[in-house]
Amino acid sequence: MILDPTCGSKMFWFDKNPDNVVFGDIRHETHILCDGRKLIIHPDIQLDFTALPFQGNQFSMVVFDPPHLEHAGPQGWQRLKYGSLSGDWHTILTQGFSECFRVLISGGTLIFKWNETQIKVSEITALAKIKPLFGHKRVGKSADTHWICFLKS
Repeated sequence: MILDPTCGSKMFWFDKNPDNVVFGDIRHETHILCDGRKLIIHPDIQLDFTALPFQGNQFSMVVFDPPHLEHAGPQGWQRLKYGSLSGDWHTILTQGFSECFRVLISGGTLIFKWNETQIKVSEITALAKIKPLFGHKRVGKSADTHWICFLKS
């Protein structure tokens, strides 16, 4: 089984309803964005990624795409679409990584997605207790989104 504890509107998923994925998010809401598009955030289970309601060693893969915005307008389209970090983001993301690794089986894979528009990816990966295995390096001026793979041994 695969867990996506921060699924949002499932933007990067090709299949929005696969049988082998549990979609979770703290939000359960629908919005109309400024360009008229409908944004639907309806996870299978409403949860907080810092305290996952699952037993340990349960998932073979976790896809972790936490909110990356520290500063966003309360009703701005970016906050609505991506969520936002509030409070002590160091602690929040450290707990998020810890929980994601806790629910992974030994040999399981954590796929991590981060946009470094406001916070550098190096600051975020330093919060994980496991070192990244591989990912892609930034290419070009506007390539701010990073995909990084971790392996739980």
